[in-house]
Amino acid sequence: MGQLGMIKLLSNGVRRALGSLPPGWSLNILPDDVFLVSFPKSGNTWARFLLGNLISPDKPATFSNIRGLVPDPLGTPTKVFDRMQRPRIIKSHECFDPRYPRVIYMVRDPRDVVVSQYHYHRKIREIADDMPIEAFVSQFLAGKTWPCGSWGQHVVTWLGTSEGDSRFLLLRYEDMLVDTSRELRKIAEFIGLQTSEKQIALAVERSTAGRMREVEQAESEGCDRMIGRESRKDIMFVRAAGSGGWRKDLPMPMVQRIEAAWGRMMGHLGYGLVTQAVSEERDYASIGIEFRPRVGRTAELKDLFS
Repeated sequence: MGQLGMIKLLSNGVRRALGSLPPGWSLNILPDDVFLVSFPKSGNTWARFLLGNLISPDKPATFSNIRGLVPDPLGTPTKVFDRMQRPRIIKSHECFDPRYPRVIYMVRDPRDVVVSQYHYHRKIREIADDMPIEAFVSQFLAGKTWPCGSWGQHVVTWLGTSEGDSRFLLLRYEDMLVDTSRELRKIAEFIGLQTSEKQIALAVERSTAGRMREVEQAESEGCDRMIGRESRKDIMFVRAAGSGGWRKDLPMPMVQRIEAAWGRMMGHLGYGLVTQAVSEERDYASIGIEFRPRVGRTAELKDLFS
């Protein structure tokens, strides 16, 4: 190891001892922790702002302080976790983790997810502007746009293990758009937060897409710190923040490929299909996961994923 490597190692050791490094997988999970989980670009940041504004009405959520309100084990220092008020609400993009005591799981139509992720990857300079979206969709379907795999693999690990469990709350991004207050009440009740209608309304008002874009423009450095890299300023992190945009942004052959891959899961989640290209021979093994249904739901889930 060279001198620079040794200095970095010693520096990280000191920072770890002082609690200034993120805990990552070594996070000490507490029995009343609640994890806010989603596949990337499914509304996790919006939900973090809603919750941050709900639990901290006197200090509105921003891109600079969100890590202290709804922290990320990969980006928030350990010392912040250690002094948080309980129950802690913790962000995650991980696939199923049996250590999580309670989970709020957000899903979004994968046809919108891929479009949002495409522009996000342009923003963080992972792909060039001239990369065809068709090529990105191929990577998306293959699970190569995120280290934890594809949208289908991510959703399957959570639905196949936890759906119907009282410790698991399933939310759709689209339902949150239709009635944000109603869905935020569900979240508050699940967590056990005592809230008033005034608090709900204030959190919703402070977390609209327009307000979040204003915050992003006012503190671009805070947004960069949250993303974890120097990102492009000409592409907003908070973009359209809507649903159904795939109808104009996604070529029909790509829509067909996504529906062919995950049509049954999409139907189960209430996402209407524009094609009927789901193969009757497609099974769970074809997306690389061994399915182990929960007791009492075998027939239902076998029918859904077979």
